[in-house]
Amino acid sequence: MKTKIRFKQILFRTLSVLAFAGTISCEKYLDKAPEADISEKDVFGNFISFQGFVEEMYNCIMDPNKGGAWNQYLFADETLNNSPYAFDDGNYWGNHAYFYGQSVQMTNRDTRTKRVWEYAWYGIRKANVALAKLEEEGLFEGSQEERDHLRGQALFFRGWFYFELARYWGGMPYVTRALEATDELTSEEFKRLNFQDCALRMAEDFRAAAAILPVHWDQSGPGQRTLGHNRDRINKFHALGYLGKALLYAASPMMNEEATGNNSFNAELAKQAAEAFGELLQLADETGTYRMQSWDAWTDNFWRWNWERPGGTEGIMMPTIYQRDRVRWSALGGTVPSSLGLNSGSSADVPTHNNTKNYAMANGLPIDDPESGYDPNDPWTGREPRFYKDILKDGDQIINESGPDRYAELYNGGRHRSQINPPSVTGYYAKRYSPMGTELTISRTGALQAYIPYLRLADIYLMYAEAVLFSPGGTPKASASNYFMTAEQAINVVRNRAQLPNMADKYTATNDAFFEEIVRERAVELNFEGARFCDLRRWNRNGDPRYLNKTAIDFDRGSDGKPINLRERVIVRRVAEKKHNWLPIQIQFTTQYEGFPQNPGW
Repeated sequence: MKTKIRFKQILFRTLSVLAFAGTISCEKYLDKAPEADISEKDVFGNFISFQGFVEEMYNCIMDPNKGGAWNQYLFADETLNNSPYAFDDGNYWGNHAYFYGQSVQMTNRDTRTKRVWEYAWYGIRKANVALAKLEEEGLFEGSQEERDHLRGQALFFRGWFYFELARYWGGMPYVTRALEATDELTSEEFKRLNFQDCALRMAEDFRAAAAILPVHWDQSGPGQRTLGHNRDRINKFHALGYLGKALLYAASPMMNEEATGNNSFNAELAKQAAEAFGELLQLADETGTYRMQSWDAWTDNFWRWNWERPGGTEGIMMPTIYQRDRVRWSALGGTVPSSLGLNSGSSADVPTHNNTKNYAMANGLPIDDPESGYDPNDPWTGREPRFYKDILKDGDQIINESGPDRYAELYNGGRHRSQINPPSVTGYYAKRYSPMGTELTISRTGALQAYIPYLRLADIYLMYAEAVLFSPGGTPKASASNYFMTAEQAINVVRNRAQLPNMADKYTATNDAFFEEIVRERAVELNFEGARFCDLRRWNRNGDPRYLNKTAIDFDRGSDGKPINLRERVIVRRVAEKKHNWLPIQIQFTTQYEGFPQNPGW
């Protein structure tokens, strides 16, 4: 019997695990009126219509720095602006136009309506519906390859949305079915898991997805319909990358302490993570599907002109593009000097001086190494190449137009330090998503495309090195069981691409010394990508005194243009206690039922 159901009920019902998702709306891809009655066969009966249902999960991916006109998305020690960050004061209740506070609207193509919490739960429900419909006898008609593509995407997204929730709020109930409004939330199924247990469930989904997804959709039968336009479709690399990432997070000290009481890496989980990353890297070597971006085009990972999509050869997972013209008002507008008129006078988020100290010298040695040649009285000379691509300092060119904003005046009393409103509060600007310099003109800004990668190959190499190091018997000279590269060699892949020499022997002599270089290398290579906050927390270092002070650099400009009378000044000392390991969950959600408790300390 052909069952008729209401279109909005089958496709867009937003009952999630805890009724977390908000209001709903109807998508247009099936060319049906919102209230039209259609059958399940119409929706789930063939690959094209079923893929349309799956596509909504892509539209639940948050674009990290475009949740508001400009929204904060860096929550550790990287940046400052003229307004206090609530997180710096220990207040983790704010949503920052990032975490929560919007109803789910699938027809709304406004980047500013996306949030992590609501859209993750909605995406999880969509994944569970898709998986259930694929199992219904006589419903889907298509090839096994088509079925695998649909199932693989749904499995990946279920794991991925749980990862997005858990990395901020901790473990969640891992529900694997689409719930009904009449379900009682009282069984074991709905009890919160710790992060480690939740991550192991994610890993099952990622592993299952990796087994059936293609290396790239352009090389698959179903992908031929969209040949050349499959770059962002979920494939085997996505699944393997997040398999390793979920396991590495689960192995990390904060998560391991929560689960076992041991503030140390879980060696067995680290080994499993290393093998997942090794499998990905081996596949990349064999297929060439992803490869490290060349140094001369390194910035292609982050931005491109003329409406061109960034990501290059290295970006595995990038955010969904909802509004291409939002870049001008967010990624660019929120980081350039207010006097350019690109940010409506709002305060720019600028790098802290302590952030810039993570960058090594051109000889590859960290600045606190006595042999590095670093001169604190001439701090910007002889630094590594990524420093000059990422950090705009005093005297650098801002824009290729005449006028008072052509070159940066970031010294005491300089135009961009005290004369414009608001000024830079630290003495720097950030260039990773705002290509200030000889290429920037006002006329070009409207077509700039800049996006924060969720996962790129450089991160895989760095995570591989970390996972190998903390595996049983791990050392800088060790490798995963399924990949030839040692932890040291993996780090050197990233360093060499940045025109730096291999690591000095003194930093590979002990595991402790090597790990400190991993910490520093991640701070640099992944700077401004949102990794730092999660890294410091999972390493149990969020409250470490080394990472609490957010500083500025005050100086005068000498007659030769060099800085003189330099003084590092603490602007903020971050409040980070044990309870800040996890964000608090909004009270309206923790009062749903007894088995869903608030996070410790909140």
